[in-house]
Amino acid sequence: QVQLVESGGGLVQAGGSLRLACAASGRTFSNYAMGWFRQATGKERELLAAINWNGSLKYYADFVKGRFTISRDNAKSTVYLQMNSLKPEDTAVYYCAQQNSYRSAYYYNRENYASWGQGTQVTVSS
Repeated sequence: QVQLVESGGGLVQAGGSLRLACAASGRTFSNYAMGWFRQATGKERELLAAINWNGSLKYYADFVKGRFTISRDNAKSTVYLQMNSLKPEDTAVYYCAQQNSYRSAYYYNRENYASWGQGTQVTVSS
């Protein structure tokens, strides 16, 4: 029902920064939690950050806390992931996703995410 398109990936040196964006269309954006995931080659997909429907609550995986920041602009139907102090191990395909539960209190539950973007490649060189 919702269409998600990620942008902002690319090649960056270790210690650098990137800002990913995910534009949503279709279903009303502001009523649903959003999340950022990544999947490196040969590894399982992992949840990086999540934000609830109005942006008042955020979740971060331990390995990105303090480096990554999730935010949303409901007026623009866009969720962002600001990534600072990037490391080579951050290299992966990054995906945004949306929950399908209206104003869910469980925005941090991976299994609640039902709609996915196509992904954008992030490569961090040392």
